Amino acid sequence: MNRGGYLVRRLASALATVAAAAVINFVLFRAAPGDAATQYQMCRTCSAEFRDYLRAELGLDRPLLEQFWLYVSALLRGDLGHSFQTRRPVWDELAGPLANTLPMVGLGLAFGLALGLVIGVVAAWRRGTAADWAPLSASMFLSVLPIQWIGLMLLLLFGGALPTGGISDPYLRFSDPTWWQVLGDRLEHLALPSLAIGLAWCGSWALIARSALVGALGEDYILTARAKGLTSWRIVRRYALPNSLLPITTLIFLTFGYIVAGSLLVETVFSYPGIGLALYQAVQNRDYAVLQGGFLLLTAAIVVANLLADLLYLKLDPRIRT
Repeated sequence: MNRGGYLVRRLASALATVAAAAVINFVLFRAAPGDAATQYQMCRTCSAEFRDYLRAELGLDRPLLEQFWLYVSALLRGDLGHSFQTRRPVWDELAGPLANTLPMVGLGLAFGLALGLVIGVVAAWRRGTAADWAPLSASMFLSVLPIQWIGLMLLLLFGGALPTGGISDPYLRFSDPTWWQVLGDRLEHLALPSLAIGLAWCGSWALIARSALVGALGEDYILTARAKGLTSWRIVRRYALPNSLLPITTLIFLTFGYIVAGSLLVETVFSYPGIGLALYQAVQNRDYAVLQGGFLLLTAAIVVANLLADLLYLKLDPRIRT
């Protein structure tokens, strides 16, 4: 297979997926009952004439085809439009929440991955024993629980010791804090939502790690290593684990995109000002521009994660390159 041709096809497929998502976003949000004029804060009790004026100002009175053409033309220029509620550019509305979401997702990913790898490696190394089925069963049980339920349980258990909402202590700014104090306060507010994400996903990573490692331990080169008298742990660490990283690494990239897209429930539970909470508020306000831009960015995150996973296959597995 020609690598250049493969990359071009994958890139074209990714762009087509994002374009299809943009079209679906436009149709989906306008199919919902009501519009931004009926949900606008100043227009909850206003007259019908003022609602008509507001629809005309927001461009909602134009034919759908004209609205779609203006939407696509703006996207081609890199313009996601302006929020119907705040009249600010959508990029400005989503940049801050997205910057808040990424550290939360990154910490949750790191914690869940570390826990999942430890459970998966130990389970594969000691398969058939209590060290195999006990932690693996517990982690899989966590993975099937709704993530918002895990978040609520964490609130009940650690609500007195750790912050339960927001992203920082509002009183900290009045005490002239040091950089370390600001960082510590931020990490305290990230702890519970990141822990909820890690616990919800560690079971999937543990299962994949165990399956990949069990498969690697059955290869011929493992039998050769055992014949040389190497210890079981050295065989796992030196030979089996590096050769089982392909599905694990791929799952990391795929999961990252889906966690960013699925952060709405976690951020709602913890009142965390990330992109999920911003989209939740945009749904309540029928803010089409923010919804279209936000869901387009989330779709792009998933598509880019899939594309990076495919490119990583080419790097990690020489058989695919040939």
